[in-house]
Amino acid sequence: METKVYNQSGQEVGTVKLSDKIFGLPLNLDLLQQARVAISANKRTSVAHSKDRSEVRGGGKKPWRQKGTGRSRHGSRRSPIWKGGGVAHGPRKEKNFSKKINVEMARKAVRIALSSKFSSGNIRILKDISISNFKTKDFLAALNNILGGEKSRSVLLILPKTDRNILNASRNIQSVKVEIVSNLNLLDVLKFKNIVFTEEALRALSANEAIAK
Repeated sequence: METKVYNQSGQEVGTVKLSDKIFGLPLNLDLLQQARVAISANKRTSVAHSKDRSEVRGGGKKPWRQKGTGRSRHGSRRSPIWKGGGVAHGPRKEKNFSKKINVEMARKAVRIALSSKFSSGNIRILKDISISNFKTKDFLAALNNILGGEKSRSVLLILPKTDRNILNASRNIQSVKVEIVSNLNLLDVLKFKNIVFTEEALRALSANEAIAK
């Protein structure tokens, strides 16, 4: 399986062979959903915390005597039915939201997502990209050329290693993310409409046994 390679000006400069194990898998929506939910849940941190009746202040003294007042029996003002009392069944910071997913399933989900992007024509291979400064205008112009004149919205640019100029030029654009190939993950692949690999990043991805096997 081959695809075209473009230069920074958007001109076709050759072709490159793609691995069928990464870009040629059939779509599996169930696995994608399972992996996406698990990854999102494992990133979640429990912050909300309500105090139960053992944690609120006061309530050490019985509000009134047990009998003879004509009122209901109460043993503590910490009861959830009292104002200022503990909260019953409220959120707790100890709650664990994590979900287990096999490592191979998570890796396969990334390959399936990349295959789906490629089959829909949303993956471009770039010979190389470089800018001499960190101006956002120059970076956007390069992206527009790479995407064939389309507005460079929702783009994930994958580089083989960190390029400080490109990183600084893209940081003000919310719909564009620059990432190195070793940090490629399912959530980013699903989030961004277009994915642009440099040729060197593509070789690094194919050489990664964890992904390519």
